[in-house]
Parts: sequence; C-alpha cells; structure tokens
Amino acid sequence: MSRPLFISLDGPKGVGKTTLLEAITKVLRADNKKVIRLCEKKSDPFRGETMALVNRLARNPAQDLELELEVCERFADSRAWISRHVLTKQPADSIILMDRWYPSDAAFRRMVPFAKILQLNIERNVRMPDLHIGVVTAPDISWARAAARTRGLSSTVIHKLEEHVACTREFEREIADHGWFLCRNEGTVEDATMQVISEIYKVL
Repeated sequence: MSRPLFISLDGPKGVGKTTLLEAITKVLRADNKKVIRLCEKKSDPFRGETMALVNRLARNPAQDLELELEVCERFADSRAWISRHVLTKQPADSIILMDRWYPSDAAFRRMVPFAKILQLNIERNVRMPDLHIGVVTAPDISWARAAARTRGLSSTVIHKLEEHVACTREFEREIADHGWFLCRNEGTVEDATMQVISEIYKVL
C-alpha cells in the first residue's frame, strides 16, 4: 500500500464499537498487521470549542438551523485537519482503525441532512475511509447496553429512547444509501469481529 488503509467504525451509542475495535485490533496484530488505533474526538484539537456550540444547541428548545450548520462545518473542518496532520503521519504499511468518523449523534442532525454534511467534508478534502463500517443493533439492545455502562448513554444530543430509535433508523438508511459495510453486532463479539475482519481482508 502507498498509504495506510483507513477504516472507520461508526454507529449509534451503545452498539459496541469500542469493544469491537479492540477485538479487531487483536486479530489483525496476531496476523502481524501494523494497526494504528485512533479516535476522532481525541484527535480533534478544536473539540472543546465545537462541543460548546453543541451544548448550546442542545439546551436551545427552538431549532436553530444556522447554529446546527456551524456545528457541522466545524466538525468537517476538524476532520480536514485530522486528514492532513494525523492520517498522513501514519506508516504507509499500517491499518488505521478510526473510532467514529461521522459521529451519529452529531452528524445526523435534526435539520441538516447527511448529504449536506458529506458535501461539507468533500469540499474540505476530508479523507474518505477506504472501508466504512456501520455498526448497528436493534435500538432497544444498544439502549440497554448503554444504560448498563457506568457512563450511561453519554450523549449530548440524545436523551430519550425515541431519539435513539430515530438515530438508529437514520444511520441504517445512510449505511444502505452510501454502500458502507453493515455489521450487526447483536450476537457475540467474535461473530461481529469475523464479519469485519473478512471485509478488511477483501480490501487489503
């Protein structure tokens, strides 16, 4: 490979992305692959300022299209920065596993459609994943998993089950519309891991 293979795992809260990423990493490294684990929010130097806007938006009962669009633009700007300053610094023979690239509770906003968000990223030359994996479960499963965690759902913009259901359904539509690989993580972690590993080896 002339540059790292860039793989992103996205999905609603509680679907088990982090656990799945850990399992995928273990399998790939056991096969002597060089794996770089990254997290979008931890790589974003502008996260604090953007989240201040997200919090302001979440507290505002009236819908504010201008503010929501600004949030989406800032996230796209951050991904452009990560594309230039983080992704390009990784070894050419590595596999980058990114924990979220289009966060479902930030990307799938209430007013700005995902097609617009994707266009914002394209205009900024954000690197598109070589393999984009959408991880989903039935909403009641991921909601229960999130509720069982110490940190809970840990979402700024989603607080009710019906909001989580709507986010999950929207995410599934976008996976289908954009041809991302769908991983249903409702069984064992081992089963989901092998689904993803099989897909990764198809693009290596």
